[in-house]
Formats: sequence, C-alpha cells, structure tokens
Amino acid sequence: MVKVYKPGKVAIVLQGRQAGKKVVVIKQLDEGTKDRPYPHAIVAGIERCPRKVTRRMGQKKLATRSKVKPFIKVVNYSHLFPTRYQLELESLKGSVSAETFKEPSQREDSKKAIKKQLEERYTTGKNRWFFTPLRF
Repeated sequence: MVKVYKPGKVAIVLQGRQAGKKVVVIKQLDEGTKDRPYPHAIVAGIERCPRKVTRRMGQKKLATRSKVKPFIKVVNYSHLFPTRYQLELESLKGSVSAETFKEPSQREDSKKAIKKQLEERYTTGKNRWFFTPLRF
C-alpha cells in the first residue's frame, strides 16, 4: 500500500470536533500501537484561523488578528482526507510525540510551541492556503 500520510502532508479532518479543519501530519503510525490497534497519525492543526488584515490597521490590531489557535490530536486514517499540499515542519517534529498526550501540562507546552511556529510561518507569508478557512 502507498504511504499517503507522510510527515508534513496537509490533510482535512472529516469526523469529530475538528471536522473540516486543516491539519498537518507530524507522525504517522501505519501499523498502530498497543493502545490504538488501527492506523493513525499524530496531527497538528488550526482551530481558529487568522483574520483578514488591511494596510489601514495599526500594529496592535494587526498582531491580534494574526493570532492562530492550534490543536494537536491523534486521528484515525479513515477520518483524514489528504490534500496535495505539503508543509515543511522540521521544528514541529520534536515538539509532539506519543507521550505528549499522557500529561496535560506536556500537551499545553507542545501547543504553545506549535502556535509559535505556525504564527511565524503565517507572518512570513509561507503556505497561504493552510491559513485560510475552507469554503462552506
């Protein structure tokens, strides 16, 4: 079988609370684990996209509108829809692992690290499509 969900692949969540949200695969587990005996992936996504900014806005308003609210999740492959897009995320790989989900404080720390990386990527103007909401 062809590996579709490689690290860096952008996908869309189809089921659950974050249905319709864009995510990027951080780690894929094709064979599953003892806890989760099905193929799944550790993903990081955007719960709330940055808002539209214009030239007339001041620096303070620009900063608040450029914020991103991320989430991290373990998602079954059958609940993901792959896209053609890739995201380079060498820095995100180390921030999230399987042990991150056991302790809430670790989860919060990794969310903060992901938020910082995604906001930096947004302000530099890379991967524009990833930071736009899906059409209804």
